[in-house]
Amino acid sequence: MADSLPPDANRRAGNKRGSKSGKVADFRYKRSRQPNGSTGHSRSAHARNGDGKANQSHSRPGGVALNGKPSGGPPVTRRTEAYAALDLGTNNCRLLIARPSGRDFTVIDAFSRVVKLGEDLASTGRLSDAAMDRALGALSICADKLRRRNVRLARSVATEACRRAANGPAFIERVRRETGIVLDIISAEEEARLAVLGCHILLEEGHCPAVIFDIGGGSTELVLLEPGEKIPHIIDWQSVPWGVVSLTDTVGRSGTGREARLDRYERMRKTVSDSFAPFAERVAKAASSTDIHLLGTSGTVTTLASLHLELPHYDRKAVDGLIVPSRAMREISTRLSAMSPAERSQLPCIGQDRADLVVAGCAILESILDLWPAKTLGVADRGIREGILRSLMAAERQSERSLKALNALRGDKKD
Repeated sequence: MADSLPPDANRRAGNKRGSKSGKVADFRYKRSRQPNGSTGHSRSAHARNGDGKANQSHSRPGGVALNGKPSGGPPVTRRTEAYAALDLGTNNCRLLIARPSGRDFTVIDAFSRVVKLGEDLASTGRLSDAAMDRALGALSICADKLRRRNVRLARSVATEACRRAANGPAFIERVRRETGIVLDIISAEEEARLAVLGCHILLEEGHCPAVIFDIGGGSTELVLLEPGEKIPHIIDWQSVPWGVVSLTDTVGRSGTGREARLDRYERMRKTVSDSFAPFAERVAKAASSTDIHLLGTSGTVTTLASLHLELPHYDRKAVDGLIVPSRAMREISTRLSAMSPAERSQLPCIGQDRADLVVAGCAILESILDLWPAKTLGVADRGIREGILRSLMAAERQSERSLKALNALRGDKKD
Protein backbone atom coordinates (compact mmCIF):
# COMPACT_ATOMS: atom_id res chain seq x y z
CA MET A 1 0.00 0.00 0.00
CA ALA A 2 2.84 2.42 0.71
CA ASP A 3 5.91 3.37 -1.26
CA SER A 4 8.82 1.95 0.73
CA LEU A 5 10.82 5.18 0.66
CA PRO A 6 10.06 7.74 -2.02
CA PRO A 7 11.04 8.25 -4.70
CA ASP A 8 11.06 4.45 -4.96
CA ALA A 9 12.49 2.78 -8.04
CA ASN A 10 12.20 -0.72 -6.58
CA ARG A 11 8.45 -1.15 -7.06
CA ARG A 12 6.59 -1.72 -10.26
CA ALA A 13 4.35 1.00 -11.58
CA GLY A 14 0.79 1.33 -10.30
CA ASN A 15 -1.87 -1.05 -11.56
CA LYS A 16 -4.76 -0.28 -13.91
CA ARG A 17 -8.07 -0.29 -12.01
CA GLY A 18 8.89 18.78 -18.86
CA SER A 19 7.13 21.82 -18.97
CA LYS A 20 5.74 23.58 -15.92
CA SER A 21 2.64 25.67 -15.52
CA GLY A 22 0.52 27.17 -12.82
CA LYS A 23 1.69 28.33 -9.42
CA VAL A 24 4.80 26.58 -8.21
CA ALA A 25 3.35 26.11 -4.74
CA ASP A 26 0.24 26.88 -2.78
CA PHE A 27 1.34 26.61 0.84
CA ARG A 28 -1.70 26.11 3.05
CA TYR A 29 0.61 25.44 5.96
CA LYS A 30 3.62 27.41 7.16
CA ARG A 31 6.95 26.19 5.85
CA SER A 32 9.73 25.02 8.14
CA ARG A 33 12.02 27.86 9.14
CA GLN A 34 15.50 27.89 7.68
CA PRO A 35 18.51 28.69 9.89
CA ASN A 36 18.57 32.30 8.69
CA GLY A 37 14.96 32.78 9.77
CA SER A 38 13.54 32.97 6.26
CA THR A 39 10.81 30.67 4.99
CA GLY A 40 12.66 29.61 1.87
CA HIS A 41 9.96 30.72 -0.58
CA SER A 42 7.86 33.84 -0.35
CA ARG A 43 4.08 33.50 -0.57
CA SER A 44 2.48 34.51 -3.84
CA ALA A 45 -0.40 36.97 -3.75
CA HIS A 46 -2.83 34.06 -4.20
CA ALA A 47 -1.20 31.58 -1.81
CA ARG A 48 -3.44 30.18 0.91
CA ASN A 49 -2.77 31.14 4.49
CA GLY A 50 -1.44 28.37 6.73
CA ASP A 51 -1.99 27.24 10.27
CA GLY A 52 0.64 24.52 10.64
CA LYS A 53 3.43 24.95 13.14
CA ALA A 54 6.78 26.08 11.83
CA ASN A 55 9.41 23.43 12.43
CA GLN A 56 13.18 23.50 12.34
CA SER A 57 14.58 22.08 9.11
CA HIS A 58 16.13 18.63 9.49
CA SER A 59 18.10 18.62 6.23
CA ARG A 60 21.48 16.94 6.66
CA PRO A 61 24.74 17.04 4.72
CA GLY A 62 24.79 14.28 2.17
CA GLY A 63 21.01 14.07 1.87
CA VAL A 64 18.95 10.87 2.02
CA ALA A 65 19.62 7.84 -0.15
CA LEU A 66 16.83 5.83 -1.77
CA ASN A 67 17.01 3.28 1.02
CA GLY A 68 16.09 6.05 3.45
CA LYS A 69 19.40 6.06 5.31
CA PRO A 70 21.43 9.27 5.37
CA SER A 71 24.59 9.30 3.32
CA GLY A 72 26.13 11.62 5.91
CA GLY A 73 25.39 13.50 9.12
CA PRO A 74 23.91 12.22 12.37
CA PRO A 75 21.93 8.96 12.52
CA VAL A 76 18.21 8.96 11.82
CA THR A 77 15.91 8.92 14.82
CA ARG A 78 12.23 8.03 14.71
CA ARG A 79 11.39 11.36 16.30
CA THR A 80 12.48 13.27 13.17
CA GLU A 81 11.16 10.87 10.55
CA ALA A 82 8.37 12.08 8.30
CA TYR A 83 5.51 10.58 6.35
CA ALA A 84 4.23 11.79 2.99
CA ALA A 85 0.98 11.62 1.03
CA LEU A 86 0.71 12.56 -2.64
CA ASP A 87 -2.62 12.86 -4.44
CA LEU A 88 -2.62 13.29 -8.23
CA GLY A 89 -6.18 14.18 -9.14
CA THR A 90 -7.97 15.19 -12.31
CA ASN A 91 -7.32 18.89 -11.70
CA ASN A 92 -4.69 19.18 -8.95
CA CYS A 93 -1.45 17.63 -7.77
CA ARG A 94 -1.08 17.85 -3.98
CA LEU A 95 1.60 16.73 -1.56
CA LEU A 96 1.61 16.73 2.24
CA ILE A 97 4.62 15.84 4.40
CA ALA A 98 4.16 15.49 8.16
CA ARG A 99 5.76 14.16 11.34
CA PRO A 100 3.87 12.25 14.04
CA SER A 101 2.77 14.33 17.02
CA GLY A 102 1.18 12.07 19.60
CA ARG A 103 -1.88 10.51 17.99
CA ASP A 104 -1.94 13.25 15.35
CA PHE A 105 0.67 14.84 13.09
CA THR A 106 2.34 18.18 12.39
CA VAL A 107 2.65 19.28 8.76
CA ILE A 108 6.19 20.28 7.80
CA ASP A 109 5.77 20.81 4.06
CA ALA A 110 2.93 21.10 1.55
CA PHE A 111 2.59 21.63 -2.18
CA SER A 112 -0.33 22.16 -4.52
CA ARG A 113 -0.54 22.98 -8.21
CA VAL A 114 -3.36 23.05 -10.74
CA VAL A 115 -2.24 20.64 -13.50
CA LYS A 116 -5.54 19.95 -15.33
CA LEU A 117 -4.54 16.34 -15.98
CA GLY A 118 -8.08 15.47 -17.08
CA GLU A 119 -8.34 18.27 -19.64
CA ASP A 120 -10.19 17.00 -22.77
CA LEU A 121 -10.32 13.48 -21.29
CA ALA A 122 -14.13 13.40 -21.61
CA SER A 123 -13.93 13.86 -25.39
CA THR A 124 -10.77 11.89 -26.21
CA GLY A 125 -10.57 9.17 -23.58
CA ARG A 126 -6.85 9.89 -23.21
CA LEU A 127 -4.50 12.12 -21.21
CA SER A 128 -3.13 14.78 -23.54
CA ASP A 129 0.59 15.37 -23.97
CA ALA A 130 0.27 18.90 -22.58
CA ALA A 131 -1.64 17.68 -19.51
CA MET A 132 0.91 14.94 -18.80
CA ASP A 133 3.77 17.44 -19.13
CA ARG A 134 2.08 19.78 -16.65
CA ALA A 135 1.58 16.94 -14.18
CA LEU A 136 5.19 15.77 -14.58
CA GLY A 137 6.42 19.30 -13.88
CA ALA A 138 4.52 19.30 -10.57
CA LEU A 139 5.54 15.74 -9.71
CA SER A 140 9.20 16.62 -10.27
CA ILE A 141 8.88 19.29 -7.58
CA CYS A 142 7.22 16.73 -5.30
CA ALA A 143 10.06 14.26 -5.93
CA ASP A 144 12.60 16.91 -4.93
CA LYS A 145 10.72 17.63 -1.70
CA LEU A 146 10.52 13.92 -0.89
CA ARG A 147 14.27 13.56 -1.35
CA ARG A 148 15.04 16.55 0.87
CA ARG A 149 12.78 15.50 3.75
CA ASN A 150 13.47 12.61 6.10
CA VAL A 151 10.52 10.58 4.81
CA ARG A 152 10.07 7.19 6.41
CA LEU A 153 6.98 6.06 4.48
CA ALA A 154 4.93 7.59 1.69
CA ARG A 155 1.99 6.69 -0.42
CA SER A 156 1.31 8.26 -3.80
CA VAL A 157 -2.09 7.81 -5.44
CA ALA A 158 -3.78 8.73 -8.72
CA THR A 159 -7.54 8.95 -9.07
CA GLU A 160 -10.26 9.32 -11.70
CA ALA A 161 -8.28 10.77 -14.62
CA CYS A 162 -5.81 7.89 -14.57
CA ARG A 163 -8.61 5.38 -13.90
CA ARG A 164 -10.48 6.47 -17.03
CA ALA A 165 -7.66 7.27 -19.47
CA ALA A 166 -6.65 4.60 -21.96
CA ASN A 167 -3.04 5.73 -21.57
CA GLY A 168 -3.25 5.99 -17.77
CA PRO A 169 -0.95 3.01 -17.05
CA ALA A 170 1.62 4.26 -19.60
CA PHE A 171 1.61 7.65 -17.88
CA ILE A 172 2.10 6.01 -14.47
CA GLU A 173 5.14 4.18 -15.84
CA ARG A 174 6.51 7.42 -17.32
CA VAL A 175 6.13 9.12 -13.92
CA ARG A 176 8.06 6.29 -12.24
CA ARG A 177 10.79 6.43 -14.87
CA GLU A 178 11.24 10.22 -14.88
CA THR A 179 10.63 11.11 -11.22
CA GLY A 180 10.99 7.89 -9.19
CA ILE A 181 7.47 8.36 -7.77
CA VAL A 182 5.34 5.21 -7.89
CA LEU A 183 1.66 6.10 -8.24
CA ASP A 184 -1.09 3.65 -7.33
CA ILE A 185 -4.28 4.07 -9.37
CA ILE A 186 -6.75 3.60 -6.56
CA SER A 187 -10.38 2.54 -6.89
CA ALA A 188 -13.28 4.92 -6.29
CA GLU A 189 -14.09 2.95 -3.13
CA GLU A 190 -10.57 3.44 -1.76
CA GLU A 191 -10.75 7.13 -2.67
CA ALA A 192 -13.97 7.47 -0.67
CA ARG A 193 -12.50 5.60 2.32
CA LEU A 194 -9.41 7.80 2.43
CA ALA A 195 -11.47 10.99 2.19
CA VAL A 196 -13.61 9.87 5.14
CA LEU A 197 -10.55 8.91 7.17
CA GLY A 198 -9.00 12.31 6.49
CA CYS A 199 -11.90 14.54 7.52
CA HIS A 200 -14.46 12.63 9.63
CA ILE A 201 -13.23 14.25 12.87
CA LEU A 202 -14.90 17.47 11.68
CA LEU A 203 -18.36 15.90 11.72
CA GLU A 204 -20.75 17.48 14.19
CA GLU A 205 -21.17 15.43 17.35
CA GLY A 206 -24.28 13.35 17.83
CA HIS A 207 -25.93 10.12 16.84
CA CYS A 208 -27.49 11.46 13.65
CA PRO A 209 -27.13 9.91 10.19
CA ALA A 210 -24.23 11.55 8.35
CA VAL A 211 -22.97 11.83 4.78
CA ILE A 212 -19.46 12.86 3.78
CA PHE A 213 -18.84 13.85 0.17
CA ASP A 214 -15.79 14.69 -1.90
CA ILE A 215 -16.23 16.70 -5.11
CA GLY A 216 -13.12 16.09 -7.20
CA GLY A 217 -12.02 17.02 -10.67
CA GLY A 218 -13.17 13.81 -12.36
CA SER A 219 -15.55 12.17 -9.88
CA THR A 220 -17.62 12.72 -6.77
CA GLU A 221 -17.85 10.29 -3.86
CA LEU A 222 -20.70 10.16 -1.33
CA VAL A 223 -20.48 8.08 1.83
CA LEU A 224 -23.22 7.28 4.35
CA LEU A 225 -21.80 6.71 7.83
CA GLU A 226 -23.14 4.91 10.85
CA PRO A 227 -23.74 7.60 13.49
CA GLY A 228 -22.07 7.70 16.88
CA GLU A 229 -18.93 5.76 15.99
CA LYS A 230 -15.51 7.11 16.98
CA ILE A 231 -14.05 5.57 13.85
CA PRO A 232 -16.85 5.84 11.27
CA HIS A 233 -18.35 2.68 9.86
CA ILE A 234 -19.33 3.06 6.20
CA ILE A 235 -22.88 1.86 5.60
CA ASP A 236 -23.19 2.78 1.92
CA TRP A 237 -21.33 4.77 -0.70
CA GLN A 238 -21.42 5.77 -4.34
CA SER A 239 -19.00 7.30 -6.80
CA VAL A 240 -20.17 9.05 -9.97
CA PRO A 241 -17.89 10.14 -12.86
CA TRP A 242 -18.80 13.79 -12.44
CA GLY A 243 -16.29 16.23 -11.00
CA VAL A 244 -15.71 19.88 -11.79
CA VAL A 245 -13.58 19.09 -14.85
CA SER A 246 -15.49 16.12 -16.29
CA LEU A 247 -18.90 17.77 -15.84
CA THR A 248 -17.72 21.05 -17.37
CA ASP A 249 -16.20 19.28 -20.38
CA THR A 250 -19.23 17.01 -20.91
CA VAL A 251 -21.96 19.64 -20.70
CA GLY A 252 -19.85 22.12 -22.65
CA ARG A 253 -19.29 25.85 -22.51
CA SER A 254 -21.59 27.05 -25.31
CA GLY A 255 -23.71 30.18 -24.85
CA THR A 256 -22.69 33.50 -23.37
CA GLY A 257 -25.94 35.12 -22.25
CA ARG A 258 -27.55 34.82 -18.81
CA GLU A 259 -30.34 32.50 -20.03
CA ALA A 260 -27.83 30.22 -21.74
CA ARG A 261 -25.76 30.04 -18.57
CA LEU A 262 -28.78 29.18 -16.43
CA ASP A 263 -29.87 26.51 -18.93
CA ARG A 264 -26.39 25.02 -18.85
CA TYR A 265 -26.48 24.95 -15.06
CA GLU A 266 -29.80 23.09 -15.04
CA ARG A 267 -28.41 20.53 -17.49
CA MET A 268 -25.45 20.03 -15.18
CA ARG A 269 -27.74 19.49 -12.20
CA LYS A 270 -29.90 16.98 -14.07
CA THR A 271 -26.86 15.05 -15.28
CA VAL A 272 -25.53 14.71 -11.75
CA SER A 273 -28.92 14.02 -10.13
CA ASP A 274 -29.59 11.20 -12.58
CA SER A 275 -26.28 9.58 -11.61
CA PHE A 276 -26.99 10.03 -7.90
CA ALA A 277 -30.48 8.48 -8.19
CA PRO A 278 -29.56 4.92 -7.03
CA PHE A 279 -27.77 6.26 -3.95
CA ALA A 280 -30.58 8.74 -3.25
CA GLU A 281 -33.10 5.90 -3.25
CA ARG A 282 -31.00 3.77 -0.89
CA VAL A 283 -30.49 6.57 1.67
CA ALA A 284 -33.97 8.06 1.44
CA LYS A 285 -35.09 6.62 4.78
CA ALA A 286 -32.03 7.98 6.61
CA ALA A 287 -32.37 11.34 4.81
CA SER A 288 -35.90 11.72 6.18
CA SER A 289 -34.63 11.85 9.78
CA THR A 290 -35.35 15.05 11.66
CA ASP A 291 -31.64 15.69 12.24
CA ILE A 292 -28.94 14.74 9.71
CA HIS A 293 -25.34 15.84 9.26
CA LEU A 294 -23.41 16.66 6.10
CA LEU A 295 -19.67 17.29 5.62
CA GLY A 296 -17.97 18.22 2.37
CA THR A 297 -14.32 18.16 1.38
CA SER A 298 -13.34 19.83 -1.88
CA GLY A 299 -12.26 23.07 -3.46
CA THR A 300 -15.91 23.77 -4.22
CA VAL A 301 -17.08 23.83 -0.61
CA THR A 302 -14.03 25.72 0.67
CA THR A 303 -14.44 28.33 -2.07
CA LEU A 304 -18.15 28.81 -1.37
CA ALA A 305 -17.47 28.97 2.36
CA SER A 306 -14.93 31.74 1.69
CA LEU A 307 -17.53 33.68 -0.26
CA HIS A 308 -20.03 33.15 2.56
CA LEU A 309 -17.53 34.64 5.02
CA GLU A 310 -16.69 37.41 2.53
CA LEU A 311 -12.98 36.76 2.96
CA PRO A 312 -10.65 39.00 0.94
CA HIS A 313 -8.18 36.09 0.64
CA TYR A 314 -8.46 32.41 1.36
CA ASP A 315 -7.82 31.57 5.02
CA ARG A 316 -7.70 27.88 5.90
CA LYS A 317 -8.01 28.60 9.62
CA ALA A 318 -11.33 30.36 9.03
CA VAL A 319 -12.74 27.74 6.65
CA ASP A 320 -11.61 24.30 7.88
CA GLY A 321 -14.26 23.05 10.32
CA LEU A 322 -16.75 25.83 9.54
CA ILE A 323 -20.49 25.05 9.75
CA VAL A 324 -22.50 26.92 7.09
CA PRO A 325 -26.29 27.09 6.55
CA SER A 326 -27.12 24.97 3.50
CA ARG A 327 -29.50 27.68 2.32
CA ALA A 328 -26.60 30.15 2.13
CA MET A 329 -24.56 27.72 0.01
CA ARG A 330 -27.51 27.28 -2.37
CA GLU A 331 -27.91 31.04 -2.71
CA ILE A 332 -24.23 31.49 -3.54
CA SER A 333 -24.41 28.63 -6.07
CA THR A 334 -27.41 30.17 -7.82
CA ARG A 335 -25.70 33.55 -7.98
CA LEU A 336 -22.48 32.11 -9.42
CA SER A 337 -24.32 30.06 -12.04
CA ALA A 338 -25.81 33.22 -13.57
CA MET A 339 -22.53 35.16 -13.70
CA SER A 340 -20.11 35.19 -16.61
CA PRO A 341 -16.63 33.64 -16.19
CA ALA A 342 -15.15 37.14 -16.24
CA GLU A 343 -17.45 38.27 -13.43
CA ARG A 344 -16.67 35.17 -11.35
CA SER A 345 -12.93 35.61 -11.83
CA GLN A 346 -13.12 39.00 -10.11
CA LEU A 347 -14.53 37.54 -6.90
CA PRO A 348 -12.16 36.98 -3.99
CA CYS A 349 -11.00 33.36 -3.50
CA ILE A 350 -12.09 32.30 -7.01
CA GLY A 351 -9.76 33.95 -9.51
CA GLN A 352 -9.02 32.77 -13.03
CA ASP A 353 -8.25 29.15 -12.17
CA ARG A 354 -11.68 28.41 -10.61
CA ALA A 355 -13.86 30.85 -12.56
CA ASP A 356 -15.04 28.26 -15.07
CA LEU A 357 -14.99 25.07 -12.98
CA VAL A 358 -16.72 26.37 -9.86
CA VAL A 359 -20.15 26.32 -11.55
CA ALA A 360 -19.94 22.57 -12.09
CA GLY A 361 -19.00 22.21 -8.43
CA CYS A 362 -22.08 24.24 -7.46
CA ALA A 363 -24.32 22.00 -9.57
CA ILE A 364 -22.90 18.90 -7.88
CA LEU A 365 -23.28 20.44 -4.42
CA GLU A 366 -26.92 21.39 -5.00
CA SER A 367 -27.68 17.89 -6.24
CA ILE A 368 -26.18 16.49 -3.04
CA LEU A 369 -28.30 18.87 -0.95
CA ASP A 370 -31.37 17.64 -2.85
CA LEU A 371 -30.79 14.04 -1.83
CA TRP A 372 -29.42 14.80 1.67
CA PRO A 373 -31.26 17.96 2.80
CA ALA A 374 -29.23 18.78 5.90
CA LYS A 375 -29.89 22.21 7.38
CA THR A 376 -26.17 22.92 7.70
CA LEU A 377 -23.04 21.90 5.84
CA GLY A 378 -19.68 21.20 7.46
CA VAL A 379 -16.64 22.36 5.50
CA ALA A 380 -13.33 20.48 5.45
CA ASP A 381 -10.07 21.70 3.97
CA ARG A 382 -8.60 18.22 4.31
CA GLY A 383 -9.25 14.83 2.76
CA ILE A 384 -7.38 12.11 0.88
CA ARG A 385 -3.86 13.20 1.81
CA GLU A 386 -4.71 13.42 5.50
CA GLY A 387 -6.42 10.04 5.22
CA ILE A 388 -3.28 8.53 3.72
CA LEU A 389 -1.10 9.98 6.49
CA ARG A 390 -3.40 8.62 9.20
CA SER A 391 -3.40 5.20 7.52
CA LEU A 392 0.39 5.10 7.33
CA MET A 393 0.88 6.18 10.93
CA ALA A 394 -1.80 3.84 12.25
CA ALA A 395 -0.19 0.93 10.41
CA GLU A 396 3.18 1.84 11.93
CA ARG A 397 1.73 1.97 15.44
CA GLN A 398 0.05 -1.40 14.93
CA SER A 399 3.31 -2.88 13.65
CA GLU A 400 5.19 -1.57 16.69
CA ARG A 401 2.56 -3.01 19.05
CA SER A 402 2.74 -6.38 17.32
CA LEU A 403 6.53 -6.39 17.54
CA LYS A 404 6.45 -5.57 21.24
CA ALA A 405 3.94 -8.34 21.86
CA LEU A 406 6.09 -10.81 19.93
CA ASN A 407 9.21 -9.83 21.84
CA ALA A 408 7.34 -10.16 25.13
CA LEU A 409 6.14 -13.61 24.11
CA ARG A 410 9.67 -14.66 23.23
CA GLY A 411 10.90 -13.35 26.59
CA ASP A 412 8.27 -15.38 28.43
CA LYS A 413 9.30 -18.53 26.58
CA LYS A 414 12.95 -18.00 27.50
CA ASP A 415 12.01 -17.63 31.17
